[in-house]
Amino acid sequence: MENFKMYIDGEFVETASGKSFDSYNPFTGKVWAQVAEGGAEDVDRAVKAAHRAFTEGAWPELTASQRGMLVHRLGDLVARDAKKLAEFEVMDNGKLIAEMQGQLNYVPQWYYYYGGLADKIEGAVIPLDKKGYFNFTRHEPLGVVAAITAWNSPLLLLAWKLAPALAAGCTVVVKPSEFTSASTLEFVKLVKEAGFPDGVVNVVTGFGKDVGVPLTTHPLVKKIAFTGSDGTGRAINEAAAKTFKRVTLELGGKSPNIVFDDANLEDAVNGAVSGIFAATGQTCIAGSRLLLQESIHDQFMDKLLALAKTARMGDPMSMETQVGPITTQPQYDKVLSYIDIAKTEGAKLALGGGPATRPECGEGWFVEPTVFTDVTNTMRIAQEEVFGPVLSVIKFKDEEEAANIANDVRFGLGSGVWTHDIGRAIRMSERIQAGTVWVNTYRAVSYMSPFGGYKDSGLGRESGIESIYEYLQTKSVWINTGAKTGNPFVLR
Repeated sequence: MENFKMYIDGEFVETASGKSFDSYNPFTGKVWAQVAEGGAEDVDRAVKAAHRAFTEGAWPELTASQRGMLVHRLGDLVARDAKKLAEFEVMDNGKLIAEMQGQLNYVPQWYYYYGGLADKIEGAVIPLDKKGYFNFTRHEPLGVVAAITAWNSPLLLLAWKLAPALAAGCTVVVKPSEFTSASTLEFVKLVKEAGFPDGVVNVVTGFGKDVGVPLTTHPLVKKIAFTGSDGTGRAINEAAAKTFKRVTLELGGKSPNIVFDDANLEDAVNGAVSGIFAATGQTCIAGSRLLLQESIHDQFMDKLLALAKTARMGDPMSMETQVGPITTQPQYDKVLSYIDIAKTEGAKLALGGGPATRPECGEGWFVEPTVFTDVTNTMRIAQEEVFGPVLSVIKFKDEEEAANIANDVRFGLGSGVWTHDIGRAIRMSERIQAGTVWVNTYRAVSYMSPFGGYKDSGLGRESGIESIYEYLQTKSVWINTGAKTGNPFVLR
């Protein structure tokens, strides 16, 4: 049984209450770790440590280049320990070792990218319309950042927040999901090893009402970076507005994956399967709405179902497994409830449709890869985020109808377009209301490309150069080089 403490001001510490909670392995359905259960007092201690580290001591004395070197060093340590960290992720969230190993091998690139960017954020000299003044701008860190991550890819989502925040000069208090805290607490050991001053990065574990609420409302927190449900994101945004905190919200999605009749069907079938069954559908960019042009619907479905039926389920620690368990018991119940809803609404079940009872699934929280056809876009199964291996298939006639169906949802995170017509690809990329449009591919991300959503899918962007500005504020400096002061009651 693993036992994990919080990390505050450079030390692993017990909670003020002394309480802990169970963390379950989704494959076995059994407890594998005990995690410290923090509260408001622990949050206050962590935020004050982060504020102290931001305002005094070694961190604010570092040059941007020195900060960047520390961030780069952290990337080196993640690369060194990628295999171990991936195994922690699998034990805690049940995702495939093949996927998590790939993610952890890639995660260091965020630390390298922002480590290199740290000393390249330049202000500007502004050629004013007024004589006798010199004006320039500078970008300064916001202060203490609350970084709140979801349970599906904890260390990848943390890197999207932590790397730019540290490169910008902020300090951070991390609240991982209560379902998947272990990998973050293992990772934070590397922060210490990399040489970051105490208090620059802190981790407080626990539940939303006990840790998340006091963290996001703490007066010393200046910025909140959150990945999770749109409901929680909305509550965070409303609370942040009361004290004018900056927010970055990466929320849910109901992404359309659109296949036109001129597409390479083999590639598109692979893209459709990847879009919904990879990561067991537990990803905000899941292509959960498959839009098929009427002329290819039947042919495409035959190929799709044939491929989906071959998906190998079982132990996520096996490199051979392709579909793992649902990460949490509540999410498992939610996915099954949406399958029942779809049946009630009149969608036609073409594949799966219930718990996976295969011997290789053991006692874990497995749901069979599920496909519904005859779905209309007004059904709940087409409008609400299921966050599981459940695909809704919708027919369309032409570009106009495809774009209308794609946009007729309150989310706008990801989308896919499959076509060989470059004009159509460009037209659709212009019309689709989503932060990412993939053409003839799906589920590709990079540290160099901004990621975020339209509409209810969030605010702000993560990754790319844009992201670091989410952690900075701009100051304008005016210097009088000889202008007359003039009338003191008139605007200069």
